[in-house]
Amino acid sequence: MEILDTNLPGVKVIEPKVFGDHRGWFMETYSATKFKVAGIELDFVQDNQSFSATKGTLRGLHYQLNPKAQTKLVRCTQGSIFDVAVDIRKESPTYGQWFGVELSAENKKQLLVPKGFAHAFITLTADAEVQYKVDEVYAPECDRGIIWNDPAIGIKWPIDIEPVLSEKDEKAPLLEDAENNFRFEE
Repeated sequence: MEILDTNLPGVKVIEPKVFGDHRGWFMETYSATKFKVAGIELDFVQDNQSFSATKGTLRGLHYQLNPKAQTKLVRCTQGSIFDVAVDIRKESPTYGQWFGVELSAENKKQLLVPKGFAHAFITLTADAEVQYKVDEVYAPECDRGIIWNDPAIGIKWPIDIEPVLSEKDEKAPLLEDAENNFRFEE
């Protein structure tokens, strides 16, 4: 397993080692020991899974406020997605900046999205399945979002179709108007 840094401190791309033979393949998708060696200590408490039938389904930008903020370890197990993390920690040198990576059943990459970052993905294929671990349970009273196309963030989504959105995501506020209790700490 290789744990790679991105342009956003704390956001990591995880590339598992895949061992294959005539029967198929095997990979380790998470190792507390290997994460700890990389300086990442998490206690995952919930696994989530989503299925999107339509190419161009966009989910996000989502986050939970403190004290129920979540770190997410995201992977795509069927199809392909473009996965995005946005730094929303006030006073952060990378506030409002984003990182995106393609996650797919084929490339088997994962994205670690820490607390203080909003998360979203758009499906690049039909029938996309996404699974992710979180280190805090879902708390509806802390659930918040930011509009997917906020020009102040400027995410370059890789497909040119109108996204399929939930009503909640259609009505999400701009970053500057979103409720946010995250502060940058060195």
